[in-house]
Amino acid sequence: MARPNWVPAGTDLDKPNAARVYDYYLGGSHNFEVDRQMARKAIELWPDLPKIMRANRAFLRRATQFAAEEGISRFLDIGSGIPTFGAVHEVAREYQPGARVVYIDMDPVAVAHSRLILADDPLSQVVDADLRNTDDLLARPEVEELLAPGEPVAVILNAVLHFVTDADDPAKILAKLREALPSGSILILSHASLEGRPDQAGSHQSLYRSTPTPLTMRSREQITAFFEGYDLVEPGVVYLPEWRPDDAESVGPHPERMTGMAGVGRLS
Repeated sequence: MARPNWVPAGTDLDKPNAARVYDYYLGGSHNFEVDRQMARKAIELWPDLPKIMRANRAFLRRATQFAAEEGISRFLDIGSGIPTFGAVHEVAREYQPGARVVYIDMDPVAVAHSRLILADDPLSQVVDADLRNTDDLLARPEVEELLAPGEPVAVILNAVLHFVTDADDPAKILAKLREALPSGSILILSHASLEGRPDQAGSHQSLYRSTPTPLTMRSREQITAFFEGYDLVEPGVVYLPEWRPDDAESVGPHPERMTGMAGVGRLS
């Protein structure tokens, strides 16, 4: 296919990419036909997927609002994708007008688009880094500057840890991040779960093996363990719609169909 002039050189347009597939689920335009084909195939297997992605985005909005209302004005969004559709900086600044955000992603298209979107925003920065190389990520000047004042920071791992395999040791990654954070910082985390629709887990994980970022769905117990060292904020680790919903109707009769688990923890 012809390479659009906004696509960074070296970007593989022949393989689907998780960040761009997610953008398609949300109704975005920053995706290619190969991403749309994969998304359509996934939806055939699991028709609830677009609803699940929107539920995940809604959780991110509510959790970001919670952090900002708690006085957090510094946000580190790792695996951020493309900051559209209620991005962290937009939500946070409704409550903290001077909120600073560092967006981090490893996908060159997501990074390029993020920089374009945020070019005129002096309080938002975009970093091309890989969560799995945590030492490098924490050493980036933008991240060091965000952490330097010693003020509490909200670290966001929204639908990203399920792209970290067990071999890459997500617990070790989280420990390094936790050690770098000031007291009072907040961890916002959502993760694809084996609970809710176990009948769909196998086929969905198989589909993602065709991408550079295979999917590892985990149990509630495993996801809860990622909050080691944090005090879980009520209601704990729950299905996406159940985390501090705007109203009871938004939860629906079957929150387990959203399958993703979400939680927020505070570092004492």
